[in-house]
Amino acid sequence: MSESPVVLWSRPESERAGTPLLVMFHGYGADEADLFGLAAQLPAEFTVASIRAPLQAGPGRAWFPLRNDLSYTPDSVTEAAAEVEAWLDTVRGGHTSVTLFGFSQGMCMATTLLRHRPADYAAVVGLSGFVVEADGDPWFDDAATAAAKPEIFWGRDQADPVVPAAAVEYTNTWLRAHTKLTKVLYTGILHGINAQEMAHVGEFLTLKVLKP
Repeated sequence: MSESPVVLWSRPESERAGTPLLVMFHGYGADEADLFGLAAQLPAEFTVASIRAPLQAGPGRAWFPLRNDLSYTPDSVTEAAAEVEAWLDTVRGGHTSVTLFGFSQGMCMATTLLRHRPADYAAVVGLSGFVVEADGDPWFDDAATAAAKPEIFWGRDQADPVVPAAAVEYTNTWLRAHTKLTKVLYTGILHGINAQEMAHVGEFLTLKVLKP
């Protein structure tokens, strides 16, 4: 990723100041346009920024190699997060808060950023995704995260065919120990998102970010 990643914005720069910022992280093999259509279903107060991941993955992009790829390491996750954090530090000052929204591998990115500087974020929305295992990497300040108890919405389908059961179990345990968790299960979305889930996300964001 270059210092300035490719970003789709829901408003022109002249209209962003003083708004809450919501940053979207797409899933593996997708791109910044994949989730951007959901911006219209979120509370209108937010400025939405959808970021393109740095790595090529088939026709789309990836934040880091898949866990079963030999090039995967925790460093590959934190390096991608550090570049996003550096970019975020250039724009966050113009916004009243920053919320992170990640789908699938994008949820890993959102929660990895949260675990480095939990005080920086108003809330996290994670859909059909998981939390990476820190494996002792000092980037992950899980003690500070547990102390802050950030607000997290985690939505998924128990029949999701993509995310491994072990990753789901680890994520469930980690989220319950470190966050204020709003967990909702959906039937029939598999590895996807539906209108009911987006309505719940909108309610969560209104309650936890706009009217805390």
